[in-house]
Amino acid sequence: MLHIFPLLLCTSTYFHAQLHIPGVGASALTGGGLFTPILMLINAFAMLAGAGGAPRAAISMGKKDNRTAEKILGNCFSLLIIMAVILTFIFFIFAPQMLTLFGASGKTLPYAIAYSRIYILGSIFVLIVMGMNPFITTQGFAKISMLTTVIGAVINIILDPIFIFVLDLGVRGAALATVLSQAVGAVWILRFLTGKKTILHLRKENFRLRRDIILPCLALGISTFVMLSTESILSISFTSSLSRYGGDLAVGAMTIITSVSQLVTMPVQGICQGGQLITSYNFGTNNKKRVKEAFLPSLKPASFLRPCAGLFCFLHACEN
Repeated sequence: MLHIFPLLLCTSTYFHAQLHIPGVGASALTGGGLFTPILMLINAFAMLAGAGGAPRAAISMGKKDNRTAEKILGNCFSLLIIMAVILTFIFFIFAPQMLTLFGASGKTLPYAIAYSRIYILGSIFVLIVMGMNPFITTQGFAKISMLTTVIGAVINIILDPIFIFVLDLGVRGAALATVLSQAVGAVWILRFLTGKKTILHLRKENFRLRRDIILPCLALGISTFVMLSTESILSISFTSSLSRYGGDLAVGAMTIITSVSQLVTMPVQGICQGGQLITSYNFGTNNKKRVKEAFLPSLKPASFLRPCAGLFCFLHACEN
């Protein structure tokens, strides 16, 4: 789960930088926040392949069937590339209409479009990082998986203030910094999965989509996809309603609240994702005892962290 924390730090740095853009900080923050539903949808499609394929690969590895695991890896990679092309095309063209639907006003729409279109053009890197990184963790290379997000987060944190303030690129700079950091993460992942250290190799012969390989992955990943896409729909409902009844300031406040919510949920997601892969491997070995033993260490901290974090946020809000 350690790879989650660089993402939290990166998100915090991004919102802090956006808020302090001279003259337009609040509008820029709101504009960037309006992109959140699209971002959630991109993440949902990435996890459709990642959260569905990685456990299936872990099950095959538990059965000592690395050949099938490599086919799953190759099929999921192809699926991610296909989804990246389709999503980039749709979101780039219809970004203005979607952002207006989400609640963008005449004041915040230019910032929302400026940020979203650059990010959308780099969404292929986001899909590769989020969809392929779980396959590295599946093989037991948790440190390599963590370094993927650490490297990306550090680059993003460094580039954000340079692009936003020094080069005076504003929200475009924030988007560009994110895209470049994700591109580095994607290259890092692809180099590892085609290198000598990896157990499962990304091979061209496995890129051809096969129904018997990809459909079980989609069936397993659909629950994560529905959860994330539902969050996107809820975010659309919140921002559009707040824009109508509270204005840009309310939408900006919701953006900050969303980042705090991620601070609470991401550690729990990290624990559960890591535990799921271990559980899947033991399921593949048909070791029911180890399946139960792997499940409980994930359940206990996840059940404890979320209420405590929620209570802390509630008490802190009451004090202010």
